[in-house]
Amino acid sequence: MAAERAVRVPAAGVTLDGDLAVPEDPRGVVLFAHGSGSSRHSPRNRRVAAALQQAGYATLLTDLLTPEEEQVDLRTRRLRFDIPLLAGRLTGAVDHLTGGADTGRLPVATFGASTGAAAALITAADRPERVRAVVSRGGRPDLAGDALARVAAPTLLIVGGDDPEVRRLNEQAAARLAGPVDLAVVPGAGHLFEEPGALDAVIELTVAALDRWLGAAREPRAAR
Repeated sequence: MAAERAVRVPAAGVTLDGDLAVPEDPRGVVLFAHGSGSSRHSPRNRRVAAALQQAGYATLLTDLLTPEEEQVDLRTRRLRFDIPLLAGRLTGAVDHLTGGADTGRLPVATFGASTGAAAALITAADRPERVRAVVSRGGRPDLAGDALARVAAPTLLIVGGDDPEVRRLNEQAAARLAGPVDLAVVPGAGHLFEEPGALDAVIELTVAALDRWLGAAREPRAAR
């Protein structure tokens, strides 16, 4: 696995804490958007990120709220559902990756969980030249609203077989997406994919999708 380093990510007028890992000769970079009430320390997203690093992808896990905002959100539970705010900051993180010496030439995928999926899709709509793929795990893509019709990047929507309401919302969102879309159902999995083997299935589906969609998008390395 690639060594992880702490980074500071300027985004939409604030500076966010993040953890960046870049393996040797990466195939792309995956930017994580965490779900409601979560953070870059999410154990499920960290497990996915570790597997992606082993598969040759750089990863950036970043908080979308500042520490002060997280304290406010713990009391009000309001900011975690402010999708435009979260999407604006995720888009800022994409711009930060674009300016990075070791990530600037890499194709970007956004990976969103829960409400973070909506932010991941809006960012793909707002940065079509940079975001080449979107993956949603147990997400709420419906919260992306009218931006769905602007998402040209191929999208993988992963839902649990035992999460019928979220599956219904994903099916509706899939019909509105402009680009190619795959809807994958993990049998026996609930909303958090905590069941034995459920997160392994998410990882397998994600790596296969990224291998398919990002492989042709990688720019050649500059000659040394």
